[in-house]
Amino acid sequence: MAKYLLLKHYRGAPAPVNDVPMDRWTPEEVDAHMAYMRDFAARLEGTGEFVDGQALSPEGTFVRYDGEGRPPVTDGPFAETKDLVAGWMVIDVDSYERAVELAGELSAAPGAGGRPIHEWLELRPFLTEPPTVTE
Repeated sequence: MAKYLLLKHYRGAPAPVNDVPMDRWTPEEVDAHMAYMRDFAARLEGTGEFVDGQALSPEGTFVRYDGEGRPPVTDGPFAETKDLVAGWMVIDVDSYERAVELAGELSAAPGAGGRPIHEWLELRPFLTEPPTVTE
């Protein structure tokens, strides 16, 4: 088994495959999208492939060490930005191919009009320790 992080990228600006930003969806469309996400996670819990997941607020803060012990804090990211991480899910699957299959399915979550949103998902394997060589 290998763990993968699925980073959900929300594009606030209209994209060719999803021309209705989420802030203009009807309450029913938002509910349908959230139900799809819950059902997807529940199904993966049943197969033992779901580890954890969470939606993220569009507000945030950037922090970076400045070398003097006073980390500068800047506002952002903002919901108006072209692209921001909207949430994440950790899966534990048998293969990279299975991770890609699940990411593709998650990308098809419904949006405006019930059409798939074709959401960008970043698929990242967890870094693991290299095998120990013994003689």
